Amino acid sequence: MGTTKAAQAIIDTLNSKSALKMEVFALSKTVFATFKEELKKVAKTLEKGVVKSKGVIEIEYIERGEYEAELRFAGDVLIFYLHTNIFRFEKDHPLNKTPYIKKDKSRNFYSMISIYNFLTDSFKYNRTNDLGYLIARIFVNREQHFFVEGERSTDLKQKDFGKRVIDTAAMKNIIEEAILDTLDFDLLTPPYDRVKEVTVDAMKEATNYLKLKTGKRIGFTFQADNIKPE
Repeated sequence: MGTTKAAQAIIDTLNSKSALKMEVFALSKTVFATFKEELKKVAKTLEKGVVKSKGVIEIEYIERGEYEAELRFAGDVLIFYLHTNIFRFEKDHPLNKTPYIKKDKSRNFYSMISIYNFLTDSFKYNRTNDLGYLIARIFVNREQHFFVEGERSTDLKQKDFGKRVIDTAAMKNIIEEAILDTLDFDLLTPPYDRVKEVTVDAMKEATNYLKLKTGKRIGFTFQADNIKPE
């Protein structure tokens, strides 16, 4: 019995798109491993430069496995997370209008590294209601060309996509800009009317800081609807 048209279509897709996504993901693990090495270097540089006489400012790199790493500095935590899926941008996304993508549609498949900001105390005191914020997202395709979404992501413009690969210099810049973005925004006091009433249970759990939702406001927006997993 011969191969049906549907079965052949499945085989062709597996040999093309599925193989491509596996290639991109394999590359992403190598890229992220290098990213973590740069995080370690940045942590060491900052630790050496902090003025010790002004108090203890803790700076620490924490290894969280193959797909996650942390950088802690003062009262903040940056979590770098490699997503285990591969994504592409929607057809109307500006990147797809670049000559680089138009020439080869297979370049429109990306691994994604997300950078989140949390308060150190949120983890220290297990305040599970606290908020974290997305600082930036880094997209890397099979040719190691990359694009960064985030408020400070001015280093690589959309029109220049495809002209630069992600290297250690680019990684260092992304990390430093993420730290600066985090330091630019301070903890905001919650509105009085929202926290003026406290339950007995909340008071009894004082070690959890009353479970008040705490988080910092970050001044940027993302076009989350323009990307989808593949």
